[in-house]
Amino acid sequence: MGSLTRSSRLLMFFGGISGASGIMLAAAAYHGSSDILQSAALICLANGPALLALSLIAVRTSVAAVSGVLIAAGTLLFAGDIAALNYLGSGLFRMAAPLGGTAIIAGWLIAALAALLPAGKR
Repeated sequence: MGSLTRSSRLLMFFGGISGASGIMLAAAAYHGSSDILQSAALICLANGPALLALSLIAVRTSVAAVSGVLIAAGTLLFAGDIAALNYLGSGLFRMAAPLGGTAIIAGWLIAALAALLPAGKR
């Protein structure tokens, strides 16, 4: 991992945390029959592998790092708000899930748009 940048290692860390959280939330949803936790698990499991991929691409382009930071922060807000609502009875803060969802969408769109940039601009 010596050739990975700090941002790449950070995205890889959050990708692993997201994947592990997704598995734990899926298990909790199954054992507790909670549809709301299934949603949080799905968000984590969908974005964890994307963050791992972006961590490798971020070595070559800062656009992947920006995309990954938005996806990681959005996942934390979205899934964290849903989990807090389930376990604590209230979310993280008003509009946390919508803000997180918007950040995730923006991160995915930035990743998609990066493919259209000229090689020197990525």
